[in-house]
Order: sequence, then C-alpha cells, then structure tokens
Amino acid sequence: MFRSEKTERMDKRRRRQSKAKASCSEEVSSIEWEAVKMSEEEEDLISRMYKLVGDRWELIAGRIPGRTPEEIERYWLMKHGVVFANRRREFFRK
Repeated sequence: MFRSEKTERMDKRRRRQSKAKASCSEEVSSIEWEAVKMSEEEEDLISRMYKLVGDRWELIAGRIPGRTPEEIERYWLMKHGVVFANRRREFFRK
C-alpha cells in the first residue's frame, strides 16, 4: 500500500507538534530551578524597578551589571510566585 503525500505531511506535522508540546511542557513544569542569590542592593533595585516598569525583565537586567533577564525573572518568581511561596512554607514546616 502506498500512502498519499497528504497523509505523510499530516503525520510529519503531528510529530512536530507533539515534540513542540513536549518541550513546552518540560519548560513550564520545570520548577526545580536553582535559587538565584542577590545582594540587598540588587533586591532593592529589582523591587523598585518592578514597581516602575512591571515585568520588563530585560529593562531591569540592563540596570544590574552581570545579570541576565532570565536570572531576574527567576529570582522574582521564586521570591514572589505563589507556587514557590507554598514550597517555602512546606520546607520550613519540616
């Protein structure tokens, strides 16, 4: 039996989509981040900048030498995110 070109293209598209979904879900569900250490000055600056510009991590990182937008965002989410706040509570209860 021969498969039609259309069927083969659809199969390829489905495989690509399933791979894309798998990689996206891995990124989103990756809660095992390494904690980002910040100095008090950096924490203060991030907090003040966040109040001014919101979650524009690139803009905030531009004000802190040696920090990437990803580090700033990860720090913020780990400190202020609901999921991480719940984990911190569970950790300190033990």
